[in-house]
Amino acid sequence: MANKGKQQSTARTSAPAKGAARGSSRAGTPGKSAPVNRRRPSPAVYRRRRQVVFGALLVVIALIVGGIVALTGALAGNPEPQAVSTPDVSTAPTQGTAPTGTAAPSPSAPPTPVCDFNLMTVAAKTDKPAYGPEEKPLLTMTITNGGTAPCEVNVGTSQMEYLLMSGSDRIFSSKDCQTGGEDLIKTIQPGKSETANFPWQRNRTLEGCAEITAKPGAGGAYYTFEARLGNKSSAKVAFQLN
Repeated sequence: MANKGKQQSTARTSAPAKGAARGSSRAGTPGKSAPVNRRRPSPAVYRRRRQVVFGALLVVIALIVGGIVALTGALAGNPEPQAVSTPDVSTAPTQGTAPTGTAAPSPSAPPTPVCDFNLMTVAAKTDKPAYGPEEKPLLTMTITNGGTAPCEVNVGTSQMEYLLMSGSDRIFSSKDCQTGGEDLIKTIQPGKSETANFPWQRNRTLEGCAEITAKPGAGGAYYTFEARLGNKSSAKVAFQLN
């Protein structure tokens, strides 16, 4: 009997211990961390990551290069093209400003009128009043605009004539041996003049450039010079050949 009582006592005391062991085993189970299986990124993910990093690096390099170029241009003083902003066409122009748009073409200037010969003067002169045996007279024709507006006049050799006389004797004309005159249109301002010079070789001519061997007389002979432009003639100017 005594032994049986001991066994029962032992069994009763050991039962809670076994239950406690079970309790501790159950309590400890949730606290344990289960192993996690982490998936490694695929090669495609690695490629995309490298592409993103490479693209960002290119952007940074481009910004750095652009900054260097802009700084270099500013230091060198080279003008850069400036962006032009497009005006808002819906905005009405304010008072005192011209509307933006294509400017209307300006009317062409009227053509310069032909000179009225009634308002023109033609003058003749020589560079000296008398000439020695080896000197050649320089004959000058001056055309003056006596009007109040600019005008055009033909001052070419086709319109000019240098005529020399000795009394009633026709000595020389620049048209006698002329092989084709030229036109020269000039615009003369009011009160202004055009001049033309002709060096005379102290020779005689005939109309049609016929041959003549006679020479103008010297020894103090007097001659007159008359300048003609079209149908306009100058006053005669006298000079002497010695």
